[in-house]
Amino acid sequence: MTRSLSAKRSLKPARPAYILDEQIGFVLRQVWQRHAAIFAREIGINLTPTQWAALAKLSESGPCSQNQLGRLTAMDVATIKGVIDRLTARGLTETSADPEDGRRLLVSLTRAGQQLAEKAVPNALAITRETLAPLEPRERETLVALLSKLR
Repeated sequence: MTRSLSAKRSLKPARPAYILDEQIGFVLRQVWQRHAAIFAREIGINLTPTQWAALAKLSESGPCSQNQLGRLTAMDVATIKGVIDRLTARGLTETSADPEDGRRLLVSLTRAGQQLAEKAVPNALAITRETLAPLEPRERETLVALLSKLR
């Protein structure tokens, strides 16, 4: 009886079927938290990541409907509305009637919004560099390519 007890004690516990540290969602959340901390520290202006995404996309593509901007920045209707409302309240975006469809409003950057977006670009590029800094150049390309496939 003593032998079987000591044999049981020396057995390693079975490996659990689910190891949190090995799950993609958990790893992505940790990476996002690291990136968000870098963003908050380095953006240099009072913008959230979603606000920056809207400003950057408007600077890149020009005026568009709020709905289209939401699709371009991967934000749902309620989120993009709140983002644009806050940016408009700060004088960074404005809305105007779409000349092709008077029922639709176009969102565009104000002069102040365009200037702020241009000012933030070097910081935003530095944020990306710092987020990816632990990786070699080829690893960075591979990571971005693989994550793009998961979209």
